Amino acid sequence: MEYEEKSVLSESEKAMASAVESILHHLGEDEKRQGLRKTPERVAKAYTFLTQGYQQDAREILRSAMFDEDYSEMVVVKNIEVYSLCEHHMLPFFGKAHVAYISNGSVIGLSKINRIVHYFAKRPQVQERLTVQIAEELKKVL
Repeated sequence: MEYEEKSVLSESEKAMASAVESILHHLGEDEKRQGLRKTPERVAKAYTFLTQGYQQDAREILRSAMFDEDYSEMVVVKNIEVYSLCEHHMLPFFGKAHVAYISNGSVIGLSKINRIVHYFAKRPQVQERLTVQIAEELKKVL
């Protein structure tokens, strides 16, 4: 007897799984064959994870560790791992981000810079917009 893992999907994930099943069918695959049986659910869960930026609030992330400091130097965080989905093909892209800002009396915890990069990367994206979104959000909050 084969072990079958039971997975709880949200309504959105059920719709995505159905779409993936349709894609597999239209590719000429047997979406019911053993190796593909759970693929639609796995893809739906993966897309939910890869787009979790839609479920978060950028300002809440940044303001949760914002401090008044008499500091006017550049703050730099380098080599932030970036994983995203290209919005044109829904394929992954990855790289490293370097983020810097000059404090005007307010600083944020360095880990929040990583989190804001991930916030904007966790949605279908293009690299050029990603950099602008990060910069503009930091500018608004700081």
